[in-house]
Formats: sequence, C-alpha cells, structure tokens
Amino acid sequence: MDKPILIYCYDAYCGWCYAFSPVIKKISGDYKDQLEFEVLSGGMIISEKARHISVTAGYIQQAYKVVEEHTGIKFGADYLWHINNPDGSDWYPSSEKPAIALCIFKEFYPERQIEFAADLQYALHFEGRDLCDDEAYRHLLEKYSIQEETFYTKLKNEEYKDRAYYEFALCKQLQVTGYPAVLMQLSETKFHLLSRGYTAYEELKDRIDEVLKETVQG
Repeated sequence: MDKPILIYCYDAYCGWCYAFSPVIKKISGDYKDQLEFEVLSGGMIISEKARHISVTAGYIQQAYKVVEEHTGIKFGADYLWHINNPDGSDWYPSSEKPAIALCIFKEFYPERQIEFAADLQYALHFEGRDLCDDEAYRHLLEKYSIQEETFYTKLKNEEYKDRAYYEFALCKQLQVTGYPAVLMQLSETKFHLLSRGYTAYEELKDRIDEVLKETVQG
C-alpha cells in the first residue's frame, strides 16, 4: 500500500449518507495527497421481492426532517412527493442498481468515486430520480463523458452485479452495521473505524489527523 486508504461505506438510499456527502467531499479534497479513497456500497435495501415505497414512506416522512434539522441538508420537492404521496408513487427502492452503477463508474474514474456517489444521492434525494430506473443515470453519463452504450451494456452484465454484491459482503466483513461509516485501512489487516453514522467535518478531520499522526510516530 502506497498510502492509507479511507474507506467510505455508504448506500445510495441512505438519507444520512446524502447529508454526509458535503462532509466526505470536503475531506476527499483536503486529503487527496495523503490518502487513497474507496467507496463501498452497503446494500441497505436488498430483498428477493422488491417492496413498494409505501412500506417505508411513513418512517421517512419523520426521519428526513430529523436529518435536515441535524445537518442543514435539504431534501428536494420531487423526492418528497414520493414520500408524501406513496399511493401515487411507482417506486420500489433497491440498492442493487446504484451499487452496480458505482462499480462501473469506478472502473472509468477510480479517483472520483466520492463525487459520483454524492451525485447518485443528489439524483435521488433532491432531484427525485428513481435509481432503479436505467434512465436515472443518463444525465450523469453526459456529465462524466461516459458512452451510453458502454455503460448500459455493463449495467446488464452479471460481472458488475457480482462486484456490487462483493461490496455488500465486504461491508459486512468490515462489521459495518449502519451508514455512513468511514474506516481507514493502514495495512492488509489493520483498520481504524473513524466514524459510524453522520459525523461533522471538524470531528472527522480530527480523527483522521490523529490516526495519521499515530502512523507517522509508529
């Protein structure tokens, strides 16, 4: 390992991760010379039979307000329409497709993983795009200059689905039980848990600095 790796375990459907996006983006900018960055999808919503948004809408109606109050992030009107009008929504949330999309994206731009994960969350939680719909990714292909045919071929390729499920398994192996979670990998076997759940920028920065300092001294 050339540099320590900061591992960000997140899920595209996690509202707290959406709120954490500005924090982790700032951290990735601040430490780009000292750390490598890896985003892993956690597979928060995976089930054999997809469940309609109405199953969780009641909970989200309360939870998103707590996230906004605690972090200052805003959820978009187009997203909240589905939460407040579940009977009219055609959403069946699943973490699978955005996780596959992230695996494809990492192949093209490994150095921009944090940015792309944040864009996925913004697409869902602010713009109200259905991440289970192939069309939800088209505007990002334009932004990152990825050829549509290449992306959509890979999106249906079992290899990338396997990679996504490997990431879900890896998060479990790292004993991540909630999102967002941030760890630092210092060697093949040495990991530091830096944060579990939403963490403010200053607090996370202090913890990173502390671990880096210990590493130098050690």
